[in-house]
Parts: sequence; structure tokens; C-alpha cells
Amino acid sequence: MKTSIISLAVAASVTSALAAIASPALAQDGKEKCYGVALKGQNDCAAGPGTTCAGTSKVDYQQNAFKLVPAGTCEAMMTPNGHGMLEAGPAPA
Repeated sequence: MKTSIISLAVAASVTSALAAIASPALAQDGKEKCYGVALKGQNDCAAGPGTTCAGTSKVDYQQNAFKLVPAGTCEAMMTPNGHGMLEAGPAPA
């Protein structure tokens, strides 16, 4: 019985640690994902179709590529294509 409790505690600790590592950078220290504001090759990780991770966006202000910005500032950011967006837009054609 004692071994089972210890095993469960260890499993819970490992699961918790793995979840923390695998969780996205979203809301990290008061930040939010802002789509359509990153310059070509300067997006943050896992943006969407056409991007696999950080620095893989193909065009400036790609609507499905995000940059982490201070929370509450995204929609106020202005680009040549309009404001930043809190949700991904379409992939470039």
C-alpha cells in the first residue's frame, strides 16, 4: 500500500513537470499571442500552416503567424495590413 502511494505521488509529479514543459508560451509572464504583427522570419513558435516554429513565417505580417506581446496590447498594434489579431487569420496564398 505504501509503495502504491509513493508510486502515485511520483507519477503525478512527473506528469505535472511534463505538462509544464509542453505547455505553450501563451500567457507567459502577462503575454498573449498576437497574429499578423510579426515580420518575415520573426514569428514565435508553431504559428500555423506554412510555419513550423519560431522564425519560419514567409511574409511580413503573416496573419497565421503570431508574436508574443504584452497582454492587452495586441489589438491596438497597427500594421500596414490593419490591427493585430488575437486569433489566427488565413495562411498566405
